[in-house]
Amino acid sequence: MFGKRSIAVKGDNDVLASFWMPFTANRAYKANPRQLVSASGMHYQSADGRTILDGTAGLWCCNAGHCRPEIAEAIAKAATTLDFAPTFQLGHPLPFELAQRVAALMPAGLDRIFFTNSGSESVDTALKIALAVQRAKGQGTRTRLIGRERGYHGVGFGGISVGGIVGNRRTWQGLPGTDHLRHTHDLARNAFTRGFPQYGAELADDLQRLVDLHGAETIAAVIVEPMAGSTGVLIPPVGYLQRLREICDRHGILLIFDEVITAFGRVGAATAAEAWGVTPDIITMAKGLTNAAVPMGAVAVKRELHDAVIESVAGGIELAHGYTYSGHPLASAAGLATLDLYAREGLFERANELAAYWEDAAFSLKGRRHIIDIRTTGLVAGIELEPRPGAPTARAMELFHACFDNGLLVRATGDIIALSPPLIVEKGEIDEMFGKIGDLLNTIG
Repeated sequence: MFGKRSIAVKGDNDVLASFWMPFTANRAYKANPRQLVSASGMHYQSADGRTILDGTAGLWCCNAGHCRPEIAEAIAKAATTLDFAPTFQLGHPLPFELAQRVAALMPAGLDRIFFTNSGSESVDTALKIALAVQRAKGQGTRTRLIGRERGYHGVGFGGISVGGIVGNRRTWQGLPGTDHLRHTHDLARNAFTRGFPQYGAELADDLQRLVDLHGAETIAAVIVEPMAGSTGVLIPPVGYLQRLREICDRHGILLIFDEVITAFGRVGAATAAEAWGVTPDIITMAKGLTNAAVPMGAVAVKRELHDAVIESVAGGIELAHGYTYSGHPLASAAGLATLDLYAREGLFERANELAAYWEDAAFSLKGRRHIIDIRTTGLVAGIELEPRPGAPTARAMELFHACFDNGLLVRATGDIIALSPPLIVEKGEIDEMFGKIGDLLNTIG
């Protein structure tokens, strides 16, 4: 029924007009809508009856594949048992259980978990916690927050302020007291590197430059994505994250990893922090936490930082922050079922096992028309296209549409095609993804 209705609304703006779509060219979409009406495993079904291979895990989030019965059943049970219960001055069992399970997956010591409803909320929560920690430690002058160019930290005012996407920053007034490290993207030295780029660790020294400029006593925290996803799969240079950690330690600055994309198996471990051997003070996450079946995010905080905030207040509410739906019963149930699936099917390990095959498949496109760089880590790939003269981003968007119309969902971001399939992907499906991209590149001007 839904599929038939979707076909009928093609081009009918009286029906399509009410939904103001996020991060979408609304006029262009509503003139030629491409709709997904169902999903299962590795595939979507389109409104016109085609099967679409999911090369992006939805939006970096359906790590265990689509419509897993175990998750659906857990949500249904929760909905008929306890549809909602407040977590302001009250509680219910599921988020406490989920917090323990999430904590067990985090690097040692990051075992205090604050639940949110999205990656954007997780980032704003982490920034607030960082400020609260510094105040609790008697460092109230530390209010400056440092992000990085080409970083994406969601769409809250805090996330946009530390984020480094030019379009977002030009559109919205950011918070005062923020600054940015340079990004690590260096095509001249690192193009077509397999894994971690060899050049660029010295860019972490930008943090020391900002310490010298502003004074360490003014800086509360630095937030970076271990791997920048939404700006094109920018993998950290060898030694870069370690160097950031060292500078933060030297100056009493908290280090936040935004792992909304990288957490829950994407790079072959529960977190990039674990996979790459660098432990931050705070980790943000969302997306893969519930396999996207119910919106949910979380923030993992080192125990001693949590305790500093809790013990700094004599009584009453220690952190004046939270959301109506923090630890929502349905989201918590989805999270528990999702973590069970990850463990039972060994999906984090599977991502590791497939990484070399994935990398080889991606690099089989080297030398193909329009491609100026390929980047991979875990089950992520960024394929950078030469911008069309006078029309930046147009070539990647044309390829995005061509892929969808030919049965493959990819992600276009700038002039980069990003791929991040569900962790259940098979080798034949990997071959199909990159083979289709290679064929379609020949059709793009």
